[in-house]
Amino acid sequence: MPSDLDLAAPLREALLAADFTYDRVAEAIGEEAHRALGRNETLPALRRTTSGSALDTLVRLFLLQAPVARDAAERALPGLVDRLCNAGLLEQSVAEVAARTDCRPYATDERDLWVVSDLTPGLDGAPVAVGPDHVLGISSASTSLAQLTMREPVDSALDLGTGCGVQALHLAAHAGTVVATDVNQRALWMTRLNAALNEVEVDVRGGSFFEPVAGERFDLISTNPPFVISPATGERLVYRDSGLPGDRVVEHIVRTGPDHLTEGGWLQVLANWAIVAGRPWDERLGTWLRDDCDALVVQRETLDPAAYVELWLKDSGHHGRPGYAERYDTWLSWLEEVGIEGVGFGWINVRLGGTGQVGSRHDLLEWPYDVEQPIGPAIHAWGESVADLRDLSDEALLATRLRAREDVQQETVGRPGAEDPEAIVLRQHRGFRRARTADTVEAALVGASDGDLTLGQLLGALATLVGRDEADLRSGYLSVVRELVGEGFLALG
Repeated sequence: MPSDLDLAAPLREALLAADFTYDRVAEAIGEEAHRALGRNETLPALRRTTSGSALDTLVRLFLLQAPVARDAAERALPGLVDRLCNAGLLEQSVAEVAARTDCRPYATDERDLWVVSDLTPGLDGAPVAVGPDHVLGISSASTSLAQLTMREPVDSALDLGTGCGVQALHLAAHAGTVVATDVNQRALWMTRLNAALNEVEVDVRGGSFFEPVAGERFDLISTNPPFVISPATGERLVYRDSGLPGDRVVEHIVRTGPDHLTEGGWLQVLANWAIVAGRPWDERLGTWLRDDCDALVVQRETLDPAAYVELWLKDSGHHGRPGYAERYDTWLSWLEEVGIEGVGFGWINVRLGGTGQVGSRHDLLEWPYDVEQPIGPAIHAWGESVADLRDLSDEALLATRLRAREDVQQETVGRPGAEDPEAIVLRQHRGFRRARTADTVEAALVGASDGDLTLGQLLGALATLVGRDEADLRSGYLSVVRELVGEGFLALG
């Protein structure tokens, strides 16, 4: 496997000179072709990239996997074609050059990036064929993890199971040091190349799970582990198959990951988990969570066994090929034997408590609804509110000045013309976009929380307004206020 990364700097210069950036490519091929490419169809983009410009040549070469004339490749990549061929990124014949890897423009809010990975399989209906060490490029899973990961500045971060290194590139923008690990040597090479190509420092290490970082701790660990739930038999695709049966890989990471966190550090996992017959999913996952950690687990989606097996057999290219029915039946039979009646997909966020922390909070939510993306800031805000509330006695809470978050609106539900509403709903328009029904006292409390009066003063005024005993109102609504803060409807002053 090539180890010379000296070509990264001149390749970067060529990509910049060609204006080979995410926004410019999207503009050049147009919305229709961009959407078609998202469906793995290249023809609309091929029709839009015929000018012979350096940009069109690079789009055809890398994104559309179409051979280009050698002289066009030389113009787009001056002095680099032979070097890229020697490094395994391109291949050439007498007259043409073709890509052996993908080199894809990518963008964050801060900068333009490029990500090298293995070629996208299955373009234009071609058979999906990937090797055991296939290095997946930018996928829906990687973008989901990028949106989940919080972006507050940290001293150290770990990208566990880095793949092509896209999470490490994100982490490098807000972490002092970044370590990226993987068991796939090809992935490690591509991560090193991508780090050099994007001029960031990443400490890339080989090894399984937390072995490469034994004894080390990080402020943030972000991981999209090989979480596919299977009997762990047959050919293993490293990017999705851990070699462990069921969801043991995710359980292992959740149980042992906090050993590698600093105090207050976060572990964020994008994962699948088994839904076992006769046991609620949240009860089962709750046993994985440690008493010294706060945790927010969100189940975003569930699939029945048949749909799950079909999804991953198509991903590996077995659909429509000899042996498909046998693989399908074997996998389904195993799921049935071990009592897995469904598979959950979602987010596991774990925060290690500080020294002397008393009492942890574990929230496990079924939340298939639309959320604001990126969701990372809302996860971070949840953690901050949990920590703040834990340290706040009832008396201190009563002395606090609360503010209703600006995105919270009140809705009333009832028959047209009715004197009183049947229900009052408080609804968020950011973050998790939660909604909760509220009684008149709760709604009035949120509406009056503008930071001017303390909570105690507000409850006293409301007690007078509704003719209730102030002490009773306090005892009845302090827990409600804690819920409102924890769910993001109210913010502590």
